[in-house]
Amino acid sequence: MRDAVVVEAVRTPIGRGKPQGALAHVHPVELLAHTLRTLVERSGVDPALIDDVIGGTVDQVGEQAMNTTRYAVLSAGLPESVPATTVDRQCGSSQQAVHFAAQGVISGAYDLVVACGVESMSRVPMWSNVPAGKDPFGPGVAERYPDGLVPQGIGAELIAAKWSLTREQMDAFAVSSHRKAARAWDSGLFDAEVAPLDGVTRDECVRPDSTTETLAGLRSAYHDPVFAERFPQIEWNVTAGNASPVNDGASAVLITSSETAVRLGLRPLARLHSFAVTGSDPLLMLTGVVPATEKVLRRAGLSLDDIDLFEVNEAFSSVVLAWRQETGADPARVNVHGGAIALGHPLGASGTRLTTTLVHAMRERGARYALQTMCEAGGLANAMVLERV
Repeated sequence: MRDAVVVEAVRTPIGRGKPQGALAHVHPVELLAHTLRTLVERSGVDPALIDDVIGGTVDQVGEQAMNTTRYAVLSAGLPESVPATTVDRQCGSSQQAVHFAAQGVISGAYDLVVACGVESMSRVPMWSNVPAGKDPFGPGVAERYPDGLVPQGIGAELIAAKWSLTREQMDAFAVSSHRKAARAWDSGLFDAEVAPLDGVTRDECVRPDSTTETLAGLRSAYHDPVFAERFPQIEWNVTAGNASPVNDGASAVLITSSETAVRLGLRPLARLHSFAVTGSDPLLMLTGVVPATEKVLRRAGLSLDDIDLFEVNEAFSSVVLAWRQETGADPARVNVHGGAIALGHPLGASGTRLTTTLVHAMRERGARYALQTMCEAGGLANAMVLERV
């Protein structure tokens, strides 16, 4: 049976998703094109051999409309014969791109394929694809959930309440993310994965001097009197400090089979071992990482103790802390180079950003197995297991 391996993985530095952000001047097509160009250059592959490019983007509107991935392929200078498509599984869009790409290689549909993603939240703000006054859910969903669904921030608050997570715990987790990210940068651990762009060489949101005392002074980010009445259990402890920021960035991984890697002289970084995707309660919304982790471990024939490294997307501190409570995962193995709270969360790029960080961390630490999982809007989650080769 064919396998699928990652042979190269790169990302841009991650900028603040604000008009004054370090990458706000860069069109999203160019952000993604930069990673594709770098991926080809670093791997040394003939780009004409690439069978497909699968990219993730969440807000597919404006400058991120019209199949952004295809135009990034053209802007990067790849041959016109290289096809591309853009997918949306919300925050897990580019992790889903990895799943699709690897499954295509394993099935024999592809020999060489790129999975990637981009989001420019400074130029295309979140929810830009939902015009004012329009309902993206429809009457059937309204009938099934008559009290109404909630924004992600409220979901994060409901998770904090359900798992009895305190403000102090969430702030401490956020500070730890910043400190791990700062140490990784200072130790050169991101050098192999980051492709500097227009003079930007480091992630813009990492705050090495962040403290729990500083974060304690921040206001609740999502307090709403309507939701406060509906959910009296919420203590309103989610803040801008213990949640991921909005960001600009892109990332890409090159996937092939072990056999093709040998033929092309490519060095595998990790084997894509097993995959899972699951739905969960769309009200809590972000808890799917728990059943997705259980599902992918069953498919892999592994236990939690077999996993040396975990990447769990830090959309909110409460998500990762609840996941840790439910799984019992060793905190020392989770997001060892920091996570989205510090590094940033450019929505469509985050899946392959996590994969990029993970495969390089596996090699640096000699990890045999690693697990990546992401919560996604609508009550969804992707998970996959990677294996050292």
